[in-house]
This record gives sequence, C-alpha cells and structure tokens, in this order.
Amino acid sequence: MFESLSQRLSKVFSGLTGRGRLTEGNIEEGLAEVRAALLEADVHFRVAKDLIDRVKAKAVGTEVVESVSAGQMLVKLFHDELVEMMAPSEEEGSEPISFATARPTVILMAGLQGSGKTTSTAKLAVHLRDTRKRKPLLVAADIQRPAAVEQLRQLGAANDLPVFHVAGEPPEALARLALAEALRTGRDTVMVDTAGRLHIDEALMEELGRIRSSVTPDTTFLVCDAMTGQDAVRSATAFRDVLPLDGVILTKLDGDSRGGAALSVRHVTGTPVRYVGVGEKVADLQPFHADRLVGRLLGMGDVVSLVEKAQEVVDEKEAEDQMKRMMSDRFTLDDFLKQLRAIRKMGSLGDLMGHLPGVPAGLTDQIDEKALHRTEAVVLSMTPAERRRPEMIDPGRKRRIARGSGTAVDVVSKMLKQFEQMRKMMKQMKKGGLFSRLKGAFGGGGGMGLGDMPDMEGMLPGGPEGASSGGRSVPRQDADARRKNRKAERKRRKQGRRRR
Repeated sequence: MFESLSQRLSKVFSGLTGRGRLTEGNIEEGLAEVRAALLEADVHFRVAKDLIDRVKAKAVGTEVVESVSAGQMLVKLFHDELVEMMAPSEEEGSEPISFATARPTVILMAGLQGSGKTTSTAKLAVHLRDTRKRKPLLVAADIQRPAAVEQLRQLGAANDLPVFHVAGEPPEALARLALAEALRTGRDTVMVDTAGRLHIDEALMEELGRIRSSVTPDTTFLVCDAMTGQDAVRSATAFRDVLPLDGVILTKLDGDSRGGAALSVRHVTGTPVRYVGVGEKVADLQPFHADRLVGRLLGMGDVVSLVEKAQEVVDEKEAEDQMKRMMSDRFTLDDFLKQLRAIRKMGSLGDLMGHLPGVPAGLTDQIDEKALHRTEAVVLSMTPAERRRPEMIDPGRKRRIARGSGTAVDVVSKMLKQFEQMRKMMKQMKKGGLFSRLKGAFGGGGGMGLGDMPDMEGMLPGGPEGASSGGRSVPRQDADARRKNRKAERKRRKQGRRRR
C-alpha cells in the first residue's frame, strides 16, 4: 500500500538525519522533494501545497529535542498534519453511520460502474452484522447493469445475508418495498445497492434523487476506486455537488501504490473517508483510521490494527494455553503449526509486515509468500512423535520429510534450526521475566501469543536480519551506526579529559 510514495518520503526524511535544528535553509530542499513525491503519487496539487505550507510554518525554527534527529521531527510534523487533514471533523463525528431508533436504518450506496459498489455493499453488511450485531437486508436496486441483481444474490447466499428484489419494479419502488419487508421480517438495517454509470450524468442523479425521496436514507456512502487516483477525487466532488454524502468508501486500497485518492479526497471534497477496501475477501472492508494509514505511509507501522487482526483469529483460551506451554518449555511443532495457520488467517505476510514499525519501504514486496505453505508442508510430513520431539529427527528422517513435503533436505534442516532458535529465545525470555510482564498483554487478553510471528529468515532476501542493503541488512546497519556513535562519544569525552 502506497509503496512508491512511502519509499520516496523515507529517502527524503533520512537525508535530514543528523541536523540539530530545523531551519528554512536545511528543510527547503527536503520539502521540495516531498512536494514532488506527493504530486507524482497523484495527490491533488492543492492538497500538496497546503500540506507543505502548514508543515513548513511549524518546522522552521523548531528545536529538535535531544536524541531525536531533524528528519524524525519532520516525520512527526507531517504525521500530525496529515492526520488532521484526513480525519473527520468533530462535527462529523467518529461514528460512520447514523443508526435510526424507531425504524430500520437505511444506507444508500452510490458510485460509478466498476468502483466495487455491489461488493462493498455485501462487505459492509457483513461488517455491521459481525461487529455491531445488526441484521442487514440487501436490496438489489441496480437494474441497469446486467447480472447486478444476480451478483448481489450470490454474495448474499455466500455470506448468509437475505437479498430483496422484485422483478419489474423501478429502483425507488424497490427501496420502499424493501423497507416494508425489513419491518415485517425484523431486519434493522436496509442497504440499497443502486445503479452506477460509466460517468456522472443527469439520469443517474435523477434516479438517486427518486430513491432518496422514497426512503430518506440515514447514511449515504459514495464508493470510489482508489486506484483511479484523481478520477476518484473528481467523481466524489461531482457526486457531492448534487447528492448529500455522509462518507466515502475507498476500494482497492491494497493495490494503490501511489495514494493520491486516499490523501486527497477528504481535503478536496470535504467528505470524510469512512471505510477502505484492502482485499477481495468480505472481511477486507475496514473502518478508516487516518492515524493508522498515515503511520504506515511514514514507516511508523500500525500495530493497533495488527493486534485487532490477531484478536479476530486467535482464541483467547488457546492463546493463554500456548503461553503456559512456552513458559513450561513444552512448546512443540504442533503448537508452532497452529500459530502458522493463525498467521495465514490474518492475511498475507507482506500486509502483516507492512503493519510493523521500522520495516523499510518496499521490503514487503520481497517477502516470499509461499514460505508459510512450505513450512506447514514440512511439519505435516512429520510423525506425531517427531513433532513432539524434533531432536529425534536424524538425516534419514529429514530425507523422508523432505520427500513427503516436496521440499529439499536443507529446507527441513533450516526450519528445524529456526524452531530451535525460537525455543532458546523463549527460555531466555523466561529467565529474564519477560513472559510474566507480557502475559496480560499477549496471553490472556485475547491477543497474539508470543511467537505468533515466525522467524523471517528464508522469507526475506539477504538472510535472517531482513532485506539486504549494499550487502548488509538494514537492522545491522542501524546497530553499526549506534555502535559508531557510542565509540565517537567516548573518544570525545576522553579527549576532553586530556585537555583539562
């Protein structure tokens, strides 16, 4: 997500490392590069200009606190300004949907053809059902596009959601009849999937106006394709001019390497982004959090969303049981296999790594997504006894496991070595008391058990410490830099004592 923009921004900010004070002279060139990066990312020119002006006004003359570089301070300023620019205002509130009390809530879904409107209708219905305990009724009111009604019916059947449609009725009548059906069947949320067009025209707006008049929706969402960049912003502006909008749903955000629509639509249209689509699965529609998206964009990570993903797939009791097994040195390859499968449920490795702070931009593209499948195949090719006691696996058994898993012997050996390293790390953490301090946060709280994230060796190029950069891994470069700084500081102190 936003890989190209994130890489450019990281390069600009790293160039300011070591500056002790942010002055107009030493940030002017950096801000010019940031402006160019934003425009190349298809960010609206007015958004780029306003953002640069606001950051510059705050940055010039700002003292950089001890142990914080000028580049890090600038990242903080950009983070705060972007969050303020993209987040809903206090008047709009944090609640994306206005729920009715005395009658079913009506949600109107609008948008152009190809934006993902019908799919987003089903995704939002699943989200409301699973997180808000709502009882949605899907209304197939798109009678313009061939097979639109059947598509919504298939999505409803696949996700156990009722779909309402009466052949031959106009869209406004369908919406009105669906509201009556919801009252009759005890459904508390009516979601109307409307027709789209290849472009905004008078017929489209007249139809939406008739539907609004027939059911008076509580919330109207506009669905936009994030990958269309400024076209999404222009269509949102045009819809807003003729149709009252309560929020925007940006789809296909996972495939958007630029980020122009996501960064621009709120500032240009005045309509807040409420949900984002980050994948094809029904669970891949997520509430929009400006601070989390900006954190990922600037390389600060999004650990909160990562923990939420873990809570959705990890059973609380099972996580606590695994914690106890780790503390008692009874963690086996069967436990490891359970954790691998939990990780796979959370999404792709690249997406999970993108949520972690400090991961270099572009690194997620180099992750071997098949690594988990190979590791699972290796473990499944072992006998129950071998999974409980991996130390009994001799060269002969390794050859048999390699044949059974369709891998090479060195792959089996590498996986066993990684597992042993992880067990040693757990013992060290136990001796240091870290398990007891983290148990409440990671064990019994329904979050991820320690060890849920596998060793990345074999999944990343450049060896066990991450992607290589000039023959050396990024984390090792950071450690070397810290050691050099400490050595230089000791040398300066020694020279100062000699002069005295």
